[in-house]
Amino acid sequence: MTLPNVLEPTYLQMLKALSAWLGKAEAQRPDGGSEALLTARLAPDMFPLATQIRFACVQAQEGVFRLKGQEFPASLEALLNEGRTAIEFPGSMTDARARIDETIAVVEAVASEAFDVDPATPIAHALPSGMVFDFTAEQYARDWALPQFYFHVMIAYAILRAEGVDLGKADYVAHLFAYLRPGTMPS
Repeated sequence: MTLPNVLEPTYLQMLKALSAWLGKAEAQRPDGGSEALLTARLAPDMFPLATQIRFACVQAQEGVFRLKGQEFPASLEALLNEGRTAIEFPGSMTDARARIDETIAVVEAVASEAFDVDPATPIAHALPSGMVFDFTAEQYARDWALPQFYFHVMIAYAILRAEGVDLGKADYVAHLFAYLRPGTMPS
């Protein structure tokens, strides 16, 4: 098992789930009622749904580019800035789902270029605050890339649930149904 083989499928399945949750929100709140969800937050000091979606996309793209040792494209900085300003400019559900689709395409493109990374490869991860984390590739994938990605995905899920969107565990683990043994689904 390689680090890219862990991250890429995880990013893809959860980004597709996130898009499906937004689709359910749109279906449950027709006539533009779902747009108000984009400014909803779990707590006053947390980013809104629009930011959580964009930051989940940023984390997925950063993860694959960083492990591959590639520079980030300018589009990633633009996405990050879009997330930072989503409080004032949340965009639309169409915009949010487009960002997810774009991220899925980026992750799939990187995945199509088979690569492996030595788990001991050093990765320095600098934050805008000036803090720098020194990881191995394995530590970065395990302790930063996946947890940060899941944080934003789960906050998005929690905001949607808190705002009354009818979601459940089956929506969260929809990718697991591909592994369900035939005839074992409760009726």
